[in-house]
Amino acid sequence: MDKITGQRRSNNMRKIKCKDTKPELLVRRLIYCMGYRYRLGGHNLPGKPDLVFLGRKRVIFVHGCFWHEHDAPECKEKHIPKSNLEYWLPKLEKNRSRFTDNIHKLHRLGWKHMVIWECQLKETGEIIKDIQLYLES
Repeated sequence: MDKITGQRRSNNMRKIKCKDTKPELLVRRLIYCMGYRYRLGGHNLPGKPDLVFLGRKRVIFVHGCFWHEHDAPECKEKHIPKSNLEYWLPKLEKNRSRFTDNIHKLHRLGWKHMVIWECQLKETGEIIKDIQLYLES
């Protein structure tokens, strides 16, 4: 049973952004400062990657730990909702399944991918190294 009204839940969900999120903007800023150039939103690619490096055939997804169920034990951002489980559990599983399918499609098209998790952005020094290694390999 949900603890708040349907109207309030709807208003809360409407405020959640799907693009230009804080983690996404931070990653974009880091990559730009590293000297790499990219395209946004790969609308013509499976899964609509957040950042597309056309010449390198590489994409980066910036994932929220809750929405994409980050399963790393050290992740403090991911949590299972306590209410309305009959809605949330299938929704989160469907997100995960859809992402896996899209990754397979990308690989079949010859693209490589990287996922940057929201919780990883607390250590920008480490993520900068990972991005550089990914883009240069």
